[in-house]
Amino acid sequence: MAEQTLLIVEDHDILREGLQLLLETEGYCVATAAHGRDALAQMERITPDLILSDISMPEMDGYAFYEAVRARPEWAAIPFIFLTARGDRDDVFTSRKMGVEDYLVKPIQRYELVTTIRSRLERSQQLMLAQLQQAYETSLIMLANAIELRDEYTRGHVDRVMELSVQIAERMGLNSLQISALRFGAILHDIGKIYIREGVLRKAGPLNSREWDEMKQHAEIGSNLLHDVPYLAAAIPIIRHHHERWDGEGYPDGLAGEDIPLGARIVAVADAYDAMTTERVYHNEDTPEQAFDEIRAGSGAYYDPAVVAAFLAALGKTG
Repeated sequence: MAEQTLLIVEDHDILREGLQLLLETEGYCVATAAHGRDALAQMERITPDLILSDISMPEMDGYAFYEAVRARPEWAAIPFIFLTARGDRDDVFTSRKMGVEDYLVKPIQRYELVTTIRSRLERSQQLMLAQLQQAYETSLIMLANAIELRDEYTRGHVDRVMELSVQIAERMGLNSLQISALRFGAILHDIGKIYIREGVLRKAGPLNSREWDEMKQHAEIGSNLLHDVPYLAAAIPIIRHHHERWDGEGYPDGLAGEDIPLGARIVAVADAYDAMTTERVYHNEDTPEQAFDEIRAGSGAYYDPAVVAAFLAALGKTG
């Protein structure tokens, strides 16, 4: 991991230098400032991973400095800790109300200070990773929906298939990593259709053999498109195999039974249910009950019986 940078804002020279030495021996890169205005000037050159600030300082006190930091969008998520001799309940309450992550009272033990800093940095990294994943997922959904816009009848399909797939997975007891891969696989299951001709995608009547061969290529195309994206590696088998059948009569590889990746078996059921219950250019929508009956009838042939059972239970249908 790259060296993390801390900014210490403290007007007492000896204490500031002592804190700097202590935290540098813990492996941090440490910048220092004597008051808020000095700190803001430094932050125009560096962006610290965490700020440790006194409250009572000349030029600009800790409260004003905190407000100035939080007013800048690019600094709004930096963890901010007050380290001060002001331990009155009113001061603590004011700091908490402002949104300061922690409030430490001098004098403080080295262990307490270092532990607090580490925990706040770890929490900040966790939040950043969660936000990054959410942004990534949102971008992929936008991409998938943009592909769907080629066909007005499939609008919203991606979101529905993803949500239903997750419900089935949770019912089957999949862990968080498996569900994360499943979410991306469900979002991108039809991404290969970007290379399928619009006349084939939107054809009102039955596809001829040449058109059907072209349509079937989308699963393989989609998996190949993402081959060099490590973050999506776990989703690729779902994209490639969501049209396989439990009896081995599906495509592109004719896999059967449990040789089909579980995530693909789940998306197959969610995808089929949404296709049945949504009006398409080539068929009228079924009622949910009609779709339940059709999926039950396909259990053991088209679909994994265990996935079908979890699907029915997730939607409150049994038997």
